[in-house]
Amino acid sequence: MARVVIAGAGAIGASIAYHLARRGARDVVLADVAEVASGSTAKAMGGVRQQFSTAAEVRLAQESIRFFEELGTPFFDQVGYLFLATTEAGLAALEERRELQSSLGVPVERVDVARIGGLRADDVLGAVACWSDGCADPAAVTRELVRRSVELGVELRERTDALGVESDSLVIACGPRSAAVAAARGVELPVRPLSRQLLLTAPLELSADLPMVVEAETGFHFRRRGDRLVLAMSDAEPRWGFDEVVDESVFDDRLERLAHRYPPAARTMIDDAWAGLYDMTPDAHPIIGWVADGVYAACGFSGHGFMQSPAVGEAAAAELHGDEPPFDLSPYRLERFEDEAGFPETLVL
Repeated sequence: MARVVIAGAGAIGASIAYHLARRGARDVVLADVAEVASGSTAKAMGGVRQQFSTAAEVRLAQESIRFFEELGTPFFDQVGYLFLATTEAGLAALEERRELQSSLGVPVERVDVARIGGLRADDVLGAVACWSDGCADPAAVTRELVRRSVELGVELRERTDALGVESDSLVIACGPRSAAVAAARGVELPVRPLSRQLLLTAPLELSADLPMVVEAETGFHFRRRGDRLVLAMSDAEPRWGFDEVVDESVFDDRLERLAHRYPPAARTMIDDAWAGLYDMTPDAHPIIGWVADGVYAACGFSGHGFMQSPAVGEAAAAELHGDEPPFDLSPYRLERFEDEAGFPETLVL
């Protein structure tokens, strides 16, 4: 097999390298301008869910969940994802998505929020959960994939620009910086960076089985990480660009939302915060596939890259190896934007 150079040692790049090596590829270079899992992957929330609003995204997630289950603790805690609604419109949207997800084989079910310790339930009209979903450690998972890849013969080059490494095939998997790398090869990718931030509370007494909790209407969500909670919510105005600055003006609002939904955390404070970048496409679906002679893209995951990385790695490795991918990648081709095809993923957290 010809030499493959992967630009980006985050979750996507590491997964592609690992699956290429498992297929017997022996001339694979995993290159990153910084270090393994030092970009968006290190700053990710770490949620792993199958509850999406389009069939294509659900299938990517289904293919990935098996890998996370095999990894298990301490890489992945299968505590579930809980979506709750406080309005009739929100409940209707939850039900519509649940029907789609169930039809595709996702074990999503209606739940009584009052049965989940600590959560406020008196204003909840309905909720759904998938208990095979959960939360993972993005950086640890990525480092584990790289470790396995190197054991199988992949050459890791940190602090190296992939564009300067001789290759037969270049795989662009560097998240929000993918468009710039593609442009250097004469390819235009509709991928642009969106700054998002996560807030970390002070230590709390938390149940080990607390699920990821998502308010359907607002998108406010939180998860347990050790003895703390990580909080996230979309900004009122999207912050496009590479500026990874924390906006402290929203801290009080997020703490009020947390205190309302999870009263045991009513007196906590924000102990840390950081901003990272989503690599967004116009329809919030990734671009996967050949985009030019010798150039393969795996980017534009719009905040879902880590949780979909196992499936993407397996499918991309198959194509790079000249084989048929294990599932249909046609919804993710770059050419879809030429036809103004529209099937936007609406559940972007």
